[in-house]
Amino acid sequence: MPASSHSRPHILVVEDEKHLGVGIKYNLEAENYRVTLVEDGPAALRLVASAGESINLIILDLMLPGMSGYTVCESIRDAGLSTPILMLSARTLAEDRTRGFDVGANQYMSKPFDLDELLSRVKNLLQATGRAPSPESPVRTRQSVPRITFAGISVDFETHEVTVRGKPVRMTSKELRLLRYFVENQGRVISRNELLSEVWDLSGNLQTRAVDQFIARLRKIIEPDTANPIHLLTIRDAGYRFVLNPPTEADVAAGEQEASDSNAAHDRGS
Repeated sequence: MPASSHSRPHILVVEDEKHLGVGIKYNLEAENYRVTLVEDGPAALRLVASAGESINLIILDLMLPGMSGYTVCESIRDAGLSTPILMLSARTLAEDRTRGFDVGANQYMSKPFDLDELLSRVKNLLQATGRAPSPESPVRTRQSVPRITFAGISVDFETHEVTVRGKPVRMTSKELRLLRYFVENQGRVISRNELLSEVWDLSGNLQTRAVDQFIARLRKIIEPDTANPIHLLTIRDAGYRFVLNPPTEADVAAGEQEASDSNAAHDRGS
């Protein structure tokens, strides 16, 4: 069951570069956060004043039109709110960082930034301030799957028995653990940070290519064509998504025909 909007941490993104703001919002929502995007300081302060403690974290650009991120941050702290603030800026001088911390920012990231690092900092800030969902939260709830069969592939996660189109295949414990995590979270976009944390038991801050290497190994086992995966999809700048039963060509054709018939009926009625 998907988490309700009220059970998900609410993040306010204050960014006047629209393409960047929309990109941040998209990737945070892919991580199951609830996100509000505004483009200037006054709008941010109005929202904070009305929403108050229901905002769990603020991602705040420093160079905003009319009112700087410094002023926004300072105003929030003067209002007595302890909402964690992650400040973003193209400025890299030490005095800029110092001023950001002086007015109440919890963390400071320089642009351009690495998406995985941003997501990791968001997660860590929410956890450090007790605002992240607990392990019992619906965001993380998933059903344990002991075995699965799909597309001519049979996997028993308890006995480690794997057959692919009738032939036995050996998979390592880590490959099985990774596949099981995808199966138990099918349909959801999963970030590299989450995989490092949940499958490898490592910090999301760690820079490693292990996830990508294991994804490539899994695709060699489960995908009919590794160059055009249909089960284990890469979601650009967000992570990966596992699709148990991808649509067939017949399904796609039927959907296109249904859309065509619907458009034709609409045209006749207009």
